[in-house]
Amino acid sequence: MSELRFVRMGFGAERVEYQEAWDEQRRVHAARFADEVPDTVLLLEHPPVYTAGRRTADSERPLDGTPVVDVDRGGKITWHGPGQLVGYPIQKLPRPVDVVAHVRRLEEALIRTCAEFGLETTRVEGRSGVWVLGDPVEQRPALGGLSLDFDPRLTDEEFDPRLNGPEYAPSNAGQRREDRKIAAIGIRVAKGVTMHGFALNVNPDNKWFDKIIPCGIRDAGVASLANELGRDVTIEEVLPVVERHLRDILENAELKPRVIEKAPAA
Repeated sequence: MSELRFVRMGFGAERVEYQEAWDEQRRVHAARFADEVPDTVLLLEHPPVYTAGRRTADSERPLDGTPVVDVDRGGKITWHGPGQLVGYPIQKLPRPVDVVAHVRRLEEALIRTCAEFGLETTRVEGRSGVWVLGDPVEQRPALGGLSLDFDPRLTDEEFDPRLNGPEYAPSNAGQRREDRKIAAIGIRVAKGVTMHGFALNVNPDNKWFDKIIPCGIRDAGVASLANELGRDVTIEEVLPVVERHLRDILENAELKPRVIEKAPAA
């Protein structure tokens, strides 16, 4: 068991600018690598900002030229802003680092958090983050015209949901009863210490996601605790629950290095 420290950097009127939080991440990362501080989770809320991970394609950025901050985490483009609880776990892990195991631990903490508020969430194979599963295709409401699930444009590499009306907007995925992401995860590991982390949609205006293709995924959307539960949920309510589940999982995890399979002898 290792000690875990939580730092609440700022929320509401005290929201933290992205660059300020990024600088603080790097400072804490260096201190953690030097064993000057324990494993630390920075928790905060950002003013509205789009950030693009290393795999973001030009075609996934805002069409209207909205500024985007390019960052050194994995994953693609996403949005951070009011109503979203952001967490940056800065944790020293045994090398070679098992990145997938770290992501799974973060997902589990957020799945348990959502469950405590009465929302069932899950993982989706091949996609990081925490998801609300949509209804089976045959149970989804008809929106008129061609079923979105069988629209040939969805398999067209040139298809861009940002150009195809509000029925395709990521913020409307709940109305379409499709799979929708409630928490995004993107991390970086340097010198065996993690950076970046997760963003849990508590009660944001999800229309911010309509300018981009969130996480590069064209056939799903975004969700929030408030929208899914049909009631107001605040970051103030969610914060201690997230902390409790992160502490339980990260402090008690049996940390192991990634297993490297040796190639069979010729």
